Amino acid sequence: MADLILALDQGTTSTRAVVFDADGWRPRATAQIPLEQHFPQPGWVEHDADEIWRAALQVCREAMHEVGGPDRIAAIGITNQRETTVLWDRATGAPLHRAIVWQDRRTAAVTDALKAAGHEPAVQAETGLVLDPYFSASKIAWLLDHVEGARARAEAGELCAGTIDAWLMFKLTGGARFVTDVTNASRTSLFGLSDLVWRDDLLDLFKVPRSVLPEARPSAGLFGETGPDLFGRPIPMTGCAGDQQAALVGHGALRAGAIKITYGTGAFLVAHTGERPAVSTHRLLSTVAYQAGGQTAYALEGSIFSAGSTVQWLRDTMGAVGHSRETEAIAQALPDNGGVYLIPAFTGLGAPYWNADARGAIVGLTRGSTRAHIARAALEAIAFQSADLVLAMARDANAALPDLRVDGGAIANDLLMQFQADLLGIPVVRPQVIETTALGAAYLAGLSSGVYRNLDELSAQWQVERRFHPTLPRERAQE
Repeated sequence: MADLILALDQGTTSTRAVVFDADGWRPRATAQIPLEQHFPQPGWVEHDADEIWRAALQVCREAMHEVGGPDRIAAIGITNQRETTVLWDRATGAPLHRAIVWQDRRTAAVTDALKAAGHEPAVQAETGLVLDPYFSASKIAWLLDHVEGARARAEAGELCAGTIDAWLMFKLTGGARFVTDVTNASRTSLFGLSDLVWRDDLLDLFKVPRSVLPEARPSAGLFGETGPDLFGRPIPMTGCAGDQQAALVGHGALRAGAIKITYGTGAFLVAHTGERPAVSTHRLLSTVAYQAGGQTAYALEGSIFSAGSTVQWLRDTMGAVGHSRETEAIAQALPDNGGVYLIPAFTGLGAPYWNADARGAIVGLTRGSTRAHIARAALEAIAFQSADLVLAMARDANAALPDLRVDGGAIANDLLMQFQADLLGIPVVRPQVIETTALGAAYLAGLSSGVYRNLDELSAQWQVERRFHPTLPRERAQE
């Protein structure tokens, strides 16, 4: 009997599949494959789109096998690293270049020029986004201009350009469906935030032909069926959202005012703002939260480019720790950071600064500074950046935030969670299911496949594992 939901979670550092029970909070099977990062030039970050596809297929098959086969799977939900952009041949499905990752800064000169020409206010009014190489539009244009013959082929309708969700659904359907969802579309700088359509003026501004773009659909609904040869039977794909919006859904944060932060490769603060786009006066982004059951919800978001990747840098590049988990024990052994601070601007600074040219720094070093001080500074940098975002969000809302729901791999670090609560002066709430992003994709798939009746039912599923209450005096926290 098909009674389970598979969530395909394609992230920046790995691809995984998680199978959930219909009750929505017990993972039944997980399969995961790490993803290689490519850095061809300083500030450039790329992924192999074919590697992503092969990994997606493998983890889905492994997870299905673990629960008894594809006949157990009622539906598939997809969530993905946002803004990362692929260009591929519409007829063969072959990528024409490695995918340009959301962290990539190669188009900074383009977005800076558009900003200098005075286009940012209009772009932000239409899309909710600032002008920055983070978003997909300038990446698409770069691919069309730097892959030989690509622009002419795109104009002729021979090419597809899309985010990772569109790439995976094209491959999973054997090329039958070229679709995305409104949350991913809203991260391109080409999609109207209020009317939810591709905007001709933005396409002209960024020099992107409409013919390369996918159809944008609601986050909960039928996107297509998998090819019958992939898993032995066609399986409907009925949910899709970008990773941060999926995490919001996974938290059951489905009413205006709910707020969460995901600590992944980057860190992303998202606050549900209701049925109309909100305008930030503190350099946060307005974005689509989800579209389901005929309802469109919006959110404000702050994006940090380097969170978990800072610990990854300590481990893989600097060799300061053997495993990411070591950072907590090393840092815990110190009474404080010893005056050492790390600014992890490896790929620039995101919200609320939006400085593509900023670079990393370690300050406050003395002869007594050790790798433990740098490890602690790395963890604290995640919390300091997050506090910047929460403060900006509170100022936009003109109200104190009641608590902060958290997810992502770093929430297993109790030291970081307690320091975050101490800085903010509000409880940090860790859920029982830390695979919140995958859970949100499963929820969306379950909504349109009949497993769940409505959004209220999803909100009731969320369960707390631990609350970290602030213990630091506010004067010390401010200092």
